[in-house]
Amino acid sequence: MKADIEWVEKLEGGVKRKIRITFLGKGRMKWQTKRSDEEFWDYDTPPTSDDWNTLEEKMEALYNRRRTPFKNLELVRKLKKAAEM
Repeated sequence: MKADIEWVEKLEGGVKRKIRITFLGKGRMKWQTKRSDEEFWDYDTPPTSDDWNTLEEKMEALYNRRRTPFKNLELVRKLKKAAEM
């Protein structure tokens, strides 16, 4: 099963930002972002609260369609809560 989730959002000035999340197993996940005006992927910038909210919405939709396991949805909720503290 493919464990990557991606989406694109449009920023000010028409710049697109692609967000990719990979589930690595053992309670780990990796965030990657890339802006259309940059050449390389960014692995270091922490996700914003909006990024976490969008990811949770997408995971809930995927889980409801049986496209992702419940453990991944739980992991997102757990890490989101930890990031808010």
